[in-house]
Amino acid sequence: MNVLVIPDVHLKTWIFDKAENVLKSGKAERAVCLMDMPDDWDMEFQIDRYRAIYDRAIAFAKDYPDTLWCYGNHDLSYPWGRLESGYSPYAERTVMEKLEELEKSLKNSSQINIVHRIGRVLFSHAGLSTEFVKSLNRKLLDADIDEVLRSVNTASQDKLWNNESPLWLRALDVRRRAFQSEKYKQVVGHTPVEKIMEQEGIIFTDVFSTDREGTQIGESAMVVIDSETGEYEVVEV
Repeated sequence: MNVLVIPDVHLKTWIFDKAENVLKSGKAERAVCLMDMPDDWDMEFQIDRYRAIYDRAIAFAKDYPDTLWCYGNHDLSYPWGRLESGYSPYAERTVMEKLEELEKSLKNSSQINIVHRIGRVLFSHAGLSTEFVKSLNRKLLDADIDEVLRSVNTASQDKLWNNESPLWLRALDVRRRAFQSEKYKQVVGHTPVEKIMEQEGIIFTDVFSTDREGTQIGESAMVVIDSETGEYEVVEV
């Protein structure tokens, strides 16, 4: 199955328009969104932008009901009450209400979580490392992959709100072994890159994030990945 990966959104409604075009072209059969829906540079007062991005995501979820959604650190900073760079106290009620609306719009509550698996590919906002799995329970290193993911997805806030978790890991900056990289490819966002790239079994896709001046950091492209082989194509959008 070919899966389209939608990287970090950060209030850009047009990203879903681009994703829709790829799906309509037939290049992919379903999508996974790596989220970080809210927040961007100097947007704390732009409440309409916050409301608009969730409305666009909800519309996308209804049009493409098999889409999977991976919480990012910015997404969970609001319901968890964890202040994050770019956090908008003015938008916090809107974010929490709209995030709940997005969650309720899905066919199944399991469609939105920390880590997802489709075939031989793992999807998360920042990446799942061997070290993090070991920190949850050493026995998980030899456990069935679905048991591992259940443990990650039900981990406590304190476990998940740290630099090693799939919400926060900077695998490009701090070398960490991707969990079971001999079996599974991973696709992540979170770390802005100029070009979509792969390093040690992790594909980095956060190309739409911007610098403080609002200039897009990376290329205008998304990944379509084969969920069985792990082979991927970079698609210009």
